[in-house]
Amino acid sequence: MATIFSACSSTAFLSHTTTIFQSKGFSFTAKVPPHHLKRPLHANKSLTSLETDISISPAVQTFWQWLKEEGVVSDKTPVKPGVVPEGLGLVALKDISRNEVVLQVPKRLWINPDAVAASEIGSLCGGLKPWLSVALFLIRERSREDSVWKHYFKVLPEKTDSTIYWSEEELLELQGTQLLNTTLGVKEYVQNEFQRLEQEIILPNKKFFPSPITLDDFFWAFGILRSRAFSRLRNENLVVIPMADLINHSARVTTEDHAYEVKGAAGLFSWDYLFSLRSPLSLKAGEQVYIQYDLKKCNAELALDYGFIEPNSDRNAYTLTLQISESDPFFDDKLDIAESNGFGETAYFDIVFNRPLPPGLLPYLRLVALGGTDAFLLESLFRNSIWGHLELPVSRDNEELICRVVREACKSALAGYHTTVEEDNKLKETNLDSRLAIAVGVREGEKKVLQQIDEIFKEKELELDQLQYYQERRLKDLGLCGEAGEIIGGDLEKYF
Repeated sequence: MATIFSACSSTAFLSHTTTIFQSKGFSFTAKVPPHHLKRPLHANKSLTSLETDISISPAVQTFWQWLKEEGVVSDKTPVKPGVVPEGLGLVALKDISRNEVVLQVPKRLWINPDAVAASEIGSLCGGLKPWLSVALFLIRERSREDSVWKHYFKVLPEKTDSTIYWSEEELLELQGTQLLNTTLGVKEYVQNEFQRLEQEIILPNKKFFPSPITLDDFFWAFGILRSRAFSRLRNENLVVIPMADLINHSARVTTEDHAYEVKGAAGLFSWDYLFSLRSPLSLKAGEQVYIQYDLKKCNAELALDYGFIEPNSDRNAYTLTLQISESDPFFDDKLDIAESNGFGETAYFDIVFNRPLPPGLLPYLRLVALGGTDAFLLESLFRNSIWGHLELPVSRDNEELICRVVREACKSALAGYHTTVEEDNKLKETNLDSRLAIAVGVREGEKKVLQQIDEIFKEKELELDQLQYYQERRLKDLGLCGEAGEIIGGDLEKYF
């Protein structure tokens, strides 16, 4: 798999949500997170010599020769293209030390908004979102025989195993998953953006777009950007870098600090900013160079962006979306409290397998469920201290409500899958094709996280009678409650 860099989460194109459960103005939804793509060229031999190895396609050889002519690679370059288990990758020509520079690509060969602005269509794209302008640029340059990047385009894949390219039959295997909702939402979003771009830019400017541009072309460009756009360079939020996209991902790499923007020689007689990549691992000659695409992505995001998943259980996640209902009689007060503590009307919480619940989840749950005799905590008197109170159980009714709603939501979500965890485990023992293996892995991972969430709140339900609630804590603070919870005495009405 010739896989590359992903745009960081901050450059994600879409956020979409689907409601799972709603009760008493208490909304519990599954977030379809913003996501990013991958899985190109396939072959099955190891590389010996680039010029003589018949397993390396002529297109790759021509691409490498172009990089030589551009001064990007030379006899001193410590890596070369190779056929690897993932497809196409970069293989070490010699022993490489950890943090040793393995490639450098001058800025004049980067594909980014600056390249678009300097092109013939720059004036047409000035008002577009950066990713739209770069996508349109990619499509146009791929159709031009005189493009600087013509040899690069010939080694790019037409599609990957990303779920945006799956057939309807293949998508059925994702039934019940958040990934399915995300995929459908992304596809609809891309189609709408293309239709608008077609009407406003492409059709009125046939002089610049003489060749027909189809929706498939646009999905190709979108996929290239989702899988290959790199966004961690200084002042660069969206940049595609030829040659860098031959480097594959490995879970063994546990750091993302391997790419830099430096100033240096960009040819025999020129200087430029360079994309510089260091190997995060020590390598022996003949071993493949790997990087880490993104430590924060869950398997659903990896599947959407690149077309693969990891067996690592830490990549299994489920996103809960909590929302303060506009029909809640205390909506304004609750929203004010949420915003004062870094949240909003809607809040997203990523639950990762075998990790504690994320900070803020329980307080936000208690806030959303707050009502009845607990509503006095919403008064302005408590405005500066209420979040601290919400960090702990408020009342038995409040805690019981959040436990019941979350558990019912988990059961509802689990019922949406067409297989059980046990059935998925058995399937994983068989010889699955790559896309079915992704589907089985993602849905099994989501179900395990949902079962974990349900178990956490089941245990909380069992502890309801042993918990200490706000009023008891308050009485103890006032010295009116003993260690065993007994009320010592006094006129309590003045305190509540």
